Amino acid sequence: MASVRPIRAVPPETVALHTRAMDNLRFIRETMERAGAFTAVPGWGGVVMGVSALAATVIAARQSNRGAWLETWLIEGIFAIALGLWAMKRKADSAQLPLLSAPGRRFVLSFAPPLLVGALLTVVLFQAGLSQAIPGTWLLLYGTGVVTGGAFSVRVVPLMGMCFMLVGAVALFCPFSWGTPLLGLGFGGLHVVFGIIIARRYGG
Repeated sequence: MASVRPIRAVPPETVALHTRAMDNLRFIRETMERAGAFTAVPGWGGVVMGVSALAATVIAARQSNRGAWLETWLIEGIFAIALGLWAMKRKADSAQLPLLSAPGRRFVLSFAPPLLVGALLTVVLFQAGLSQAIPGTWLLLYGTGVVTGGAFSVRVVPLMGMCFMLVGAVALFCPFSWGTPLLGLGFGGLHVVFGIIIARRYGG
């Protein structure tokens, strides 16, 4: 009995060509994603974060004890992180870019560890009665995260991180009474200034 054959057989060369084309497109897309800069760092979101930090500076300066002072800054930190994530998502969506692209994932993986270290050191320093070291530690570690994460972002981001580290280095050797104004200078002033720069140069 004769075997049944299709009327029109698909030439194997056509299938191979289509497969190679799809592989090439996938390679090009992944290469561009790896080489791309993480541009979803929020500009106007950073400005709002800076304004909220300036408000926290005023409130923290009026606290009568260091426990209430720390609570004020922790609330501000939680608010700023939530606001920053929302602003990054909004900016990425408006540009029709995936937030967790390869550069975005590298940014998060580089930025998050210094923040986690800072949270742990905050508990240790406060329990040890070394509250005067907390502002400098926060600024230094936040700046470190911005520098390392900024390696996968636009060029102004690592510069902002270095400015945070500079303010943090000063705060680390200053008395506690200087800590609140220096936190306001860093988390407030630097966020506002660099937020405006990022918003104007890199689309919001």
